[in-house]
Amino acid sequence: MSADAWKRAAAEKAIEYITPGMKLGLGTGSTAAHFVDLLGQKVADGMTVVGVPTSEATKNQAEALSIPLATLDDIPFLDLTVDGADELDDRLRLIKGGGGALLREKIVATSSDRMLVISDFSKRVETLGSFPLPVEVIQFGLRATLQLIEVLSSDAGCEGDIAVRKSREGKPFITDNGNMILDCSFGRIDDPEALDEALKYVPGVVEHGLFLGIADHAIISGPDGVVVLDAEQIEIAAAEEH
Repeated sequence: MSADAWKRAAAEKAIEYITPGMKLGLGTGSTAAHFVDLLGQKVADGMTVVGVPTSEATKNQAEALSIPLATLDDIPFLDLTVDGADELDDRLRLIKGGGGALLREKIVATSSDRMLVISDFSKRVETLGSFPLPVEVIQFGLRATLQLIEVLSSDAGCEGDIAVRKSREGKPFITDNGNMILDCSFGRIDDPEALDEALKYVPGVVEHGLFLGIADHAIISGPDGVVVLDAEQIEIAAAEEH
């Protein structure tokens, strides 16, 4: 199977979690797009749900499939968010934001009772950080913000190149929120919680792509089939080991 087929398989498993009447957060990215396609089929077959998209791209896709949509102003509490990840470890800590939607993704996920992550097996890692960590920043004072991120990240044990994300046209990438993204190539993030705390002290940082303690479940598809991970069971197992 191809990577895209594995993504599709994870999305197909995620559809099993959807029941009529659910208020859903709709993620962004290639794997989430498979889920939205499948949800559109369910809606066409008569299932009643409402979705809150995490990006303009997802909104456009859902509208084309006639999925009823709302905003968090309409529905401030959701039942479930289904979204992909750029990396996830065995504690269901994530790096997200490769598609540039990390701020809305985090707002929607934390407004949900549960978050379900869907991915192919290549996204599962022992230590986060091989995928550059996206940090959404305001445009004002960009150089000062970047330098402070460098200093505080180093204090948290993370060092590496930090680059302004560019669009395909070579211009600075601008998010749906009108901000820019810095991609931090740290190589490994041994203490994600420390880095999360450090980035909170940078005024120009709007949000970052570390999703810690947010994901409740993960569906991972690969050559050995589909694996479902549960954060609560992982915590119980870790506690028993100690």
